[in-house]
Amino acid sequence: METLEEILKQDKNAKTKLFKKGEVIQNKGQYSPHTYFVSKGLLRSYIIDSKGKQHIFMFACEGWIMADLESIEFEHPTELFIDCLEDTEVVIFDRNWMTKPDVEADQLLQNIRLLYRRMGVLQKRILMQMSSPAIDRYTHFLETYPQLPNRIPQHMIASYLGITPQALSTIRAQNR
Repeated sequence: METLEEILKQDKNAKTKLFKKGEVIQNKGQYSPHTYFVSKGLLRSYIIDSKGKQHIFMFACEGWIMADLESIEFEHPTELFIDCLEDTEVVIFDRNWMTKPDVEADQLLQNIRLLYRRMGVLQKRILMQMSSPAIDRYTHFLETYPQLPNRIPQHMIASYLGITPQALSTIRAQNR
C-alpha cells in the first residue's frame, strides 16, 4: 500500500481524519475496533502506571499502522492510550479490514506483510527489553525509526527504551 488511494480501496468504510498535535485519539478503557494507518504525522501508544508515569509502547510514523490488537481481537477494553505527537492524518479502518473476504490475494498478502512488520518490530523490542543493554536498545531504535530522533523529545525516547533521560544523554554523548 503505497498511496492513500490504495489504502482507501481496502475498506470502503475507512475514514481519513486529521488530528492536531497533542490530541488523544484513544483512551484506556474504551472499546476500539479501529486500526490507524498513518499517512502523515506521528502517533505514539503508551500506558500510564499507578504512579502516573507514562511508558511508551510504540511510535507510528508515515506508513505504519497502530492499534490495540488485544482490544480488537478479543473485544476487550483498550489498555493503550494513543495520541498525536504532530499534526497527523490517519486512515481509520474497522476491525476486519485486513482479512475481508473480498480482498484480492495480492492485497491480502500486502496486509499480512504490514501486520508481520509490526509484530516483528514488537517482538524484537520485547526481547531486547528483556536481555539487551540500553546502548543496544538505542541502536535498534535508531535502525527501526531512523527519522524519529529529531521529531520526538528525548524523554519519550528514554521512556520507549525503558531508561532515564539522563542515561539516554550519556548514551548519545558516547555515540557522537
